[in-house]
Amino acid sequence: MQNGIDQVLTTPILAKIKNSRLGLVTNNASKSAEGEFSRISLLKAGFNLVKLFSPEHGISAKGSDGAFQQDRIDEKTELPIVSLYGSAIKPSDTNLNDIDVLLFDIPDIGCRFYTYLWTLTYVMEACAEYGIKLIVLDRPNPTGIDIQKCEGPYLNEDSCSSFIGRWSIPIRHSCTLGELALYFKALKIPSLDLEIISVSNYSRWSNPFINISPWTPPSPAIRTQNAAYLYPGLGLLEGININEGRGTDNPFTVCGAPFIDSQYVIHNLDFDAVKMQPIEYIPSEGLYSGEKCYGIKFTEIRENHLMPVSLGIQLLQTMIKLYPENIKQRLYKTNVNPSGANHLDRLIGVPHSFEKLNNQYEFEINIQTDWEKKIKPFLIY
Repeated sequence: MQNGIDQVLTTPILAKIKNSRLGLVTNNASKSAEGEFSRISLLKAGFNLVKLFSPEHGISAKGSDGAFQQDRIDEKTELPIVSLYGSAIKPSDTNLNDIDVLLFDIPDIGCRFYTYLWTLTYVMEACAEYGIKLIVLDRPNPTGIDIQKCEGPYLNEDSCSSFIGRWSIPIRHSCTLGELALYFKALKIPSLDLEIISVSNYSRWSNPFINISPWTPPSPAIRTQNAAYLYPGLGLLEGININEGRGTDNPFTVCGAPFIDSQYVIHNLDFDAVKMQPIEYIPSEGLYSGEKCYGIKFTEIRENHLMPVSLGIQLLQTMIKLYPENIKQRLYKTNVNPSGANHLDRLIGVPHSFEKLNNQYEFEINIQTDWEKKIKPFLIY
């Protein structure tokens, strides 16, 4: 299997643009098969790379969640870096006026509220607006591309659109960024000059799940592939006052709060695709920093059976049911949402989601047939 970047480096697939002035949207999680940063590999191969763009977490992929990222000079290449998670989230005319073609190479984890996808959409809009060709160097979705494993609900664009979900797709979309780029071009940005360099020898049927070893964290809290598997569910905890494992060595594979009885919560959950164990921990930062939390550790994940959004919704509903006096919505402040308001609605994609969780509302999670019908014309694999 070869990622898009490796196809570019090992075949003459993009020889026609080698001398063009190139920009690259990237970070340190974007590596070639040799384990080298994509931008270094492109320069070594003779591509005329003139400028870099970085998403949330910065070029290092280690910046704090939601933290402002500044423009800077890349210490690895001495190229200028334009931050797309700072004072602006969309490239400007000035950013693009010395670029002929823009490349996009960033790994994703297949979850709607993971922000790299939405950086891609702003890049798509800017390229269409200023007449720049965009080439997406595709990568596998490490949490799988089996459409039958996708999970809703769809995002309500009228009331829940934000930088953690602009447009209406499921929470777990079971696609690559290249496929979603084709989908959004057709629906939202038809004038865009777009090309996808696909992943070779990658299939929905023979190899929908990729065991990536060694794992390169695409952001600070997704430290393992198991964290990526669980993130579409446990990430929803950011919307309520339950610690999601930030401030520990196991973000998104543990959760807890000072007021929880671990065994009681586990007893009230019904999920057999992952093992749940009681745990005590003290977060070093974030929610409940310095306080002892009681909660759950998730291990022994059966990735072919895990439906993480279903797990996350059930977990939230159970917590609210068992601790109605304790559970509250959380203000989750970020660079793109300074007040932190309405974070839970933006995560789930449904308005008044806390009230609906409290009323044990049945969210539209099983949308596989409908999503397959919508996305099928744009599937590459």
